[in-house]
Amino acid sequence: MTADATMHTPPPTSVSPTARQVWTRTRGIVLALVVLLAAAAVIAALRSDGRHGMLDPRSADPYGSRAVAALLDEHGVTTRVVTTLDEARAAADPDTTLLVATPDLLTRDQQNLLRTAIDSAGGRTVLVAPGAPSAGGLVPGVTAARTRSTRTTLDPACAFPAARRAGDADTGGIRYSTTAPATDSCYPDDGLPTLLRLARPRGGDTVVLGSPDILLNKHLGDHGNASLALQLLGSRPHLVWYLPSLADDTAPRTGQRSFFDLLPSGWLWAALQLFLAAAVAALWRARRLGPLVPERLPVAIRASETTEGRARLYRTFHTRDRAAAALRSATRIRLAPLVGVPAAQAHTPETLLPALSARLAAERRAALNDLLFGPPPGDDAALVLLADRLDALEREVRRP
Repeated sequence: MTADATMHTPPPTSVSPTARQVWTRTRGIVLALVVLLAAAAVIAALRSDGRHGMLDPRSADPYGSRAVAALLDEHGVTTRVVTTLDEARAAADPDTTLLVATPDLLTRDQQNLLRTAIDSAGGRTVLVAPGAPSAGGLVPGVTAARTRSTRTTLDPACAFPAARRAGDADTGGIRYSTTAPATDSCYPDDGLPTLLRLARPRGGDTVVLGSPDILLNKHLGDHGNASLALQLLGSRPHLVWYLPSLADDTAPRTGQRSFFDLLPSGWLWAALQLFLAAAVAALWRARRLGPLVPERLPVAIRASETTEGRARLYRTFHTRDRAAAALRSATRIRLAPLVGVPAAQAHTPETLLPALSARLAAERRAALNDLLFGPPPGDDAALVLLADRLDALEREVRRP
């Protein structure tokens, strides 16, 4: 061996990526994340002073209601926003109009508490687009129709002075039917009204409005929307604008509620859709996209190292039975062509043993079945002995 050969060091065989390779592969993703975070920070800083939300009187967005609040302020009506049930109940009095922006967010217990408060207050309550979950709970005798109005702008067609003065308005939305007495039914669509006014026995009234459009900034200047909104919300000197929230935990907790009671409606269908989507994704990923392509290993591994590694695994888990089966199977496969037995019958004792017996001495024939098809060895020493005996048998069969 020469000095050059002694000093030669083989190139590294590790396939682990270097730090430079990792950075090259990921720098595009990192840069995109940095840009997104910077844009989010800038947008948050620019909009931090703004109020945004559907039917929020502080919002100047198209779907906010700052315009109607400003119009009421010009006519001397003060507007106060509340977000909890306790605040809304405390604010109800004869000089106040209580507007409930999204009644369907109220639970059944919250509806009962709010109805009790407004029945005894003597003021006006305006419910904006209550659906089936809240219409009957807040106004007994009122039922929300299952189908929504097909038209947006409707004629008053009633004797309610506020509606007659406003004329056409964008009230088309949820339609209602009622069995309650002393009711003004306005802006009908296909026989059912989209605006109801019901007088309460202890004074005051409740207005059920089928659509929020007349209160939105984007629609306030259309038709008679501004006039109708001003008359409905400006009949008292004070307006309390109640924005219900799912985070409001002021409702009493009566009785025991199961886990399924806490889940929103429709969870079963959502879970089914997610299951179907997961099944389709699994089928898609499980498809064979073509024949298997052989790929060269990044390093060359000697057969002896593989054998030693598998032997250590067998020894670690004490699987002498599998090790013995592997030794016997390999020996039978090598012996079969030497004695003229087809490879398909190499593991059949009735075919292999007679052919081997013809090549061996008489004293070796009796032990063939136990050696090639016998039970697993009981300990490691017996396994080593079995391997030696199999090697000796193969050498004897190969000997001319």
